Amino acid sequence: MRRIIREVAFQLVRQDLAHFLEEHEDELIHIFREEIQKMDDDIHEEGLFIDIKMVPLGETVLKASLRAIRRFLVEKAPETLEN
Repeated sequence: MRRIIREVAFQLVRQDLAHFLEEHEDELIHIFREEIQKMDDDIHEEGLFIDIKMVPLGETVLKASLRAIRRFLVEKAPETLEN
């Protein structure tokens, strides 16, 4: 019963959640960049022998993740397409 209620609730809010993520993407990216920069500052590249620019890499990964989440929220689930 809980699963059914959770699924119904999710179906009701999924479009709104997708729009929310889209509207606040710049804010999310800004916060993410700050957190990745903190992590990058804490990593000692000398010990790794490489200097990866974590912020641009992290931002690219976050943008791809946000796109994937939005697609998941707005596209029909595979099992719904088959019926």
